Amino acid sequence: MTTQTQFPATVDVAIIGGGIIGASTALALARAGVRTALFEKGTLACEQSSRNWGWVRTLGRDQPEVPLALLANRLWSDIQARVDVGYRRNGLVYLQETEADAAGHETWLREARAHGVQAEMLGRDAALRLLPRSGRAWTGALYSASDGVAEPQIATEGVAALARQAGALIFERCAVRGVEKSAGRVDTVITERGTLRAQAVLVAAGGWSRLFCGNLGVDFPQLKVRGSVLRTEPFDAGVSLAINGKDFTCRKRADGGYTVSQFSASLAEIVPDSFRLMGKFLRTWIANNALVRVRFSKRFFEELATPRRFPADRETPYERCRVLDPAPYANGVNQAWDRLLHAFPVFRQARVAQSWGGYIDVTPDAMPVMAPVEQAPGLYLASGFSGHGFGIGPAVGETMAALIQRRETPVDVRPFRFERYA
Repeated sequence: MTTQTQFPATVDVAIIGGGIIGASTALALARAGVRTALFEKGTLACEQSSRNWGWVRTLGRDQPEVPLALLANRLWSDIQARVDVGYRRNGLVYLQETEADAAGHETWLREARAHGVQAEMLGRDAALRLLPRSGRAWTGALYSASDGVAEPQIATEGVAALARQAGALIFERCAVRGVEKSAGRVDTVITERGTLRAQAVLVAAGGWSRLFCGNLGVDFPQLKVRGSVLRTEPFDAGVSLAINGKDFTCRKRADGGYTVSQFSASLAEIVPDSFRLMGKFLRTWIANNALVRVRFSKRFFEELATPRRFPADRETPYERCRVLDPAPYANGVNQAWDRLLHAFPVFRQARVAQSWGGYIDVTPDAMPVMAPVEQAPGLYLASGFSGHGFGIGPAVGETMAALIQRRETPVDVRPFRFERYA
């Protein structure tokens, strides 16, 4: 994307972070006539927004997120009509093998229907008609025909292009070093290219949000989990819907291949913040110990060497490391691939083209913060999406734009308030 070169002296809203959340908020604000500038220290979607599975789903979400997911499904359709982001409403299944699987799906669906979700429970025969020949004894599935996918490698740039057309300014390779206050309110943004005034500042910096907030004296409880994914070369397995096979996932890509992973392909690397935040995260770690592997690695020393407080008048950690680019967790993606081959032998004809890693920003309750920061009036936070953010990105953008403009939000944002971690 061609970035804006004329640096503004003032804007209404400054957005820190060029992922799907920041770009979607810039689009919603610009369409509302709000003067908006987005700043990305690297390039658009250079981190998790381009490295995720690409699911656009209502299925399986925490109930407070379901209204966001329903709104997002409609917004993705509108975006796709204007620019190609690879959005297809091709369906999603959560497969089941046991009575306990089915009971869990039924409980979720019963609660989600109160929000208007159109998903359904499928029996064995109906589920098998959606799948390739399988080596596993599926007993049914939770199915949503209205869920789908978008392509992470192009989606954020597409949304940002629409935002720019609507009047938003987009600055890549321009790190925000910090902010300043006047009369107790955040109103100045300091970047590596200059300083500007803003009436409101949104931090949508993904895995960097804790560091940025901490430098302002705001303790945001967030850790990073390394997710891993692989893709195949173009191949027709006879299935286009996205599949959660319990211990593997796959979905058809626009390039003809498949994206493959599993929930337990994630690695929680021990870092200094792991100890600082142990009291808030311990219960989550115990509950999810089958899904996330814990490892000690060089990442501990990298984060130990990163200052937690630093001035904004010189180079900062955001310029020293513009992109978090971890290696994939090989055991996790290899295991996901083996499980896919066992479940659907047709994939034995496919060839793996690439695997990659990315850092997922997680919170203690695996739900995001989407709220003003009371400790710093004028500052807003949209982060901690815990691997759920890509699909609901456009809806988060609409919601944050409404919050910043002090309008009624399209969904109930009380479950996402910052103060729940006090």
